[in-house]
Parts: sequence; C-alpha cells; structure tokens
Amino acid sequence: MRLRSPLAWDGLSEDPNDEQFGDIVEPTRFGSAGEYDTVFVGEPYDGAVIGRKGALEGPSAIREALAGVKTHHFENGPVRSVGDLGDVDLDPDATPRDVQKTVRHVVSDVHGMDAFPIFLGGDNSLSYANVAPLLPDSVGVISFDAHLDCREPVDGPTSGTPYHQLHEEGLDGLAVVGARHFETSTQYADYLDSQDGVVVTAEELAANPSAAIRRAFSCLSGVDTVYVSLDMDVFDAPAAPGVSAPTPGGPPTLTVYSALRHVLADDRVVGFEVVECAPSLDRDRQTVDAAARAVAHALSAHQRRESR
Repeated sequence: MRLRSPLAWDGLSEDPNDEQFGDIVEPTRFGSAGEYDTVFVGEPYDGAVIGRKGALEGPSAIREALAGVKTHHFENGPVRSVGDLGDVDLDPDATPRDVQKTVRHVVSDVHGMDAFPIFLGGDNSLSYANVAPLLPDSVGVISFDAHLDCREPVDGPTSGTPYHQLHEEGLDGLAVVGARHFETSTQYADYLDSQDGVVVTAEELAANPSAAIRRAFSCLSGVDTVYVSLDMDVFDAPAAPGVSAPTPGGPPTLTVYSALRHVLADDRVVGFEVVECAPSLDRDRQTVDAAARAVAHALSAHQRRESR
C-alpha cells in the first residue's frame, strides 16, 4: 500500500483540561486501522485543478488546525477512537489520470477496513478515486459544492469531471447541495437532470436546512451506500477564501455544519471527504479552520450514529 507514515499528533493547549484532537488522534498503519472507529487518509494533490492551485497543502494544514480543536460536542460528547493512516504517496507532477489510478488502488483497501474513512484532499478530481471502489454496488453521493463537477473528461480528468466519470461507471444517484446560481452552465445542469440527480441551491439550504437535506436524499432512496463530499468552495467566499474557485452567495458556516451532521447520521454513509482546501490562498486561516471543524463535526456525527 502506497501510504507515507503519519506524523505524530500533539495537543497545543497548556491547560490539562483542554482535550484537543491532537491529544486523541493516533498514527496507525493499515494492519491496525480496524481498531479505530474512524481513520484519516491524506491525498495531497492539486494537479487537476481547473482554477487556482493550492490544495496540495490541504491535508497537512487541516491536520495542523484540527490538532488544536477541542474534542467536545455539547450534544454528542467528546470524540474518541481516531487513527491517522498518513498520506497516499503521490507525485505532484503526475497526470491526473495516473493519480486517480493510484488513489483508487489505495482507497479500495481502505474501504475494506472496519474503520470509517475520512479523506483529506487534495483537489476534487480525487472524489472519483474515493468513490469508484464502491462501484458497481448501489451507490449515491451527496456533494456539498458550489458547482456540479459533471464535465465530460474530453482531455482527461480535472477537478470538474469526477461525477461524470462516476456516472460512466454506474453511480446510481447524485445530490449537489449548496450549488450557486450563475456558476453552472446549462449543459451541465441538463446533464445532471438527465441522470436523475438533484440540485439543492445554496438559497434552499440557508432558508430551510432540514427540507434541503430531505430533498437531497430524495434521489438516493434506492441506494444501499452513500458517500459524502465537502468541497470547501460551498461556503460563502468571505468565510472560505482559500479555495480554487471562491464564490459569493454561499450558505453560512453554521448551516453547513448542521447539514453535515444531518447527512452523516444516515446509516448508509460509508465515507467522507474534504477537498479543495488551499492554505496558500487562505486569509487568516479561515478556510483551514473551517475545514478542520467540518472534520470534527463529521467525526462527532459518525460516533453518535455508531453508538445508537
């Protein structure tokens, strides 16, 4: 398995009562990963980005920010049992197609573990590699994203092609949550409609989060497995400037976190990813901190689901 050994995690607070993720996340290896409820896998690559690059640095920056986040959720209690498998060993100069092939091979083994995987990207092209090993079983995706990412890979994969690629391999359902008006071409909206997908706009999500998530799940009622993707550009641009394609008019951070917990409560969810976090494009660590807390909410939601 092409995984670089993970680094040690350390809490940053001098207060002995401040338990942080740096205090509880443990480096692990593939043979021991099943001992944890959840495991991290980093995917440092941004060679397929259509817009601004920088997501290569996402995995390490998210880990660094998460290390200083406290583990306690008021409703679910403290998060426990998290391992870190390290990063997939990727050549930053490799072609997107070769990188997808490498990641897909590694992720196929990761999905076979007992632990719930959280993938730290990396650009959105890797969504294809993270979901493809689950096919041809009955699989649907909920993608929190300002864009549909359904372009045809005419000249090869990009950050805009993962769901077209997945549909070609038998993806059964796709709901895009947080999409923006005037950010998608009619052709791609029509394509998703032809695949019986659902678009839940940022306006819908902000106005009534519960109804928005119910509508997202409406196209996934017949699938056995659900995968959840968070592209950091789903957040309103002022809240998350450090992304490839920041756009105004996004849902508030609080709304996205609540929606993530709602989605991850579904028993069919088998994986979660954060993509397009670009620290070099960030301002005052806003995007990195938002991504780290999104991971914390995902961990908490998964733990609560497992304890039911």
